[in-house]
Amino acid sequence: MKLNTREWGRGDRLAILIHGIMADSQCWWRVGPALAERGYRVIAVDLPGHGLSPRAAGYPPELFASSVVETLPAAPDLAIGHSLGGLTLGLAVERLRPGRAIYSDPAWRLPIMEGGVPLTDMMAAAAALTGEQIAAMHPGFSADEVAVEVEMLKHWDPQTALSLSEVAGSDFTPAPVVPSLVQLADPSFLVAPDYAAELAEKGFEVRTVTGAEHTIHRHLFDDFMTGLDGWI
Repeated sequence: MKLNTREWGRGDRLAILIHGIMADSQCWWRVGPALAERGYRVIAVDLPGHGLSPRAAGYPPELFASSVVETLPAAPDLAIGHSLGGLTLGLAVERLRPGRAIYSDPAWRLPIMEGGVPLTDMMAAAAALTGEQIAAMHPGFSADEVAVEVEMLKHWDPQTALSLSEVAGSDFTPAPVVPSLVQLADPSFLVAPDYAAELAEKGFEVRTVTGAEHTIHRHLFDDFMTGLDGWI
């Protein structure tokens, strides 16, 4: 599936950005220009069922990965994936072969909540959230960030979350086939401390952004960028 993309910059180095569930390429509205200022040409995708990309009857993880591989140039200098984007990048990394991979609070092990309800089932209800509700849920978001969230939800297919419920509890942890950084929220509800230690043993560099919620790049943008020192 060919995906809609958004670009910033004309640099000699290529960076690709892959967003999380419920979002789209708009969520990188500060990260894209910041990387462009560092000499990158930046391409961000809208994953299937998000933004202006096509819809599907179902959304298995491999659809996200294969669509990214079909859409984006191979061998970028840098690839960043957040949450579902981290899951997608992990599934695609051997085919994309970026120079460096950054996984921001990746959803490699989608949790099942108390009572046996997959977290993704609960996410599906978020499509109806208002700006006021989003601001209450994310007190660290600026007014601009809240407006971006409202706009992205207008273009999101909740079936993406319901489809992912089918793989909740599975383990999609990739191998660090290229130099790989895992950047974590504080605390991360997707990567517990014992899992973070496991990732470090596998060869990932693991860093935590103090005080950051799951959407690190949107909540604490400056700290997100500082947390990538040496990798971008």
